[in-house]
Amino acid sequence: MLSSIVAKRLVTGVCQAAWRPAVTGLVSSRGYRGDAPDDTRGDLIEIPLPPWEEKPGESTDIKRRRLLYESRKRGMLENCILLSLFAKQYLNTMSEKQLRQYDRLINEPSNDWDIYYWATEAHPTPDVYQGEVMDLLKEFTKNRNHEQRLDAPSLEYLEKENQ
Repeated sequence: MLSSIVAKRLVTGVCQAAWRPAVTGLVSSRGYRGDAPDDTRGDLIEIPLPPWEEKPGESTDIKRRRLLYESRKRGMLENCILLSLFAKQYLNTMSEKQLRQYDRLINEPSNDWDIYYWATEAHPTPDVYQGEVMDLLKEFTKNRNHEQRLDAPSLEYLEKENQ
């Protein structure tokens, strides 16, 4: 009985996969082509995000741990790599004021691309995010030592710091 169910699902999957390319050619797909004059943007979905709030009762140690996690788990790989390497280098030496700036920077904007473009100086940074941390991030992004930054750092360095 079980093998007939598995066989049926396998055959159905193969048939659907074989049928898909033929149908795809018939159905027109809309790709991004810039801001067309006739684009009503009716297909855009705005997802409301809760406003960023500072966590006043959070200890500095917990804040550093949370920011390390949030630096590593981003919505896009480029920021995962950039911010996790930045956090590895600077997070443990940041003052309370700098930690608040960093917290706001990585958690308030709703679009990770904004952070990336501000850090790489492709777009001007809004005044609210200007400060010591943004200056450090912009300088870090320039990668003057030509380090290979292809992946987020392993977490082994945390164990070494705790010993």
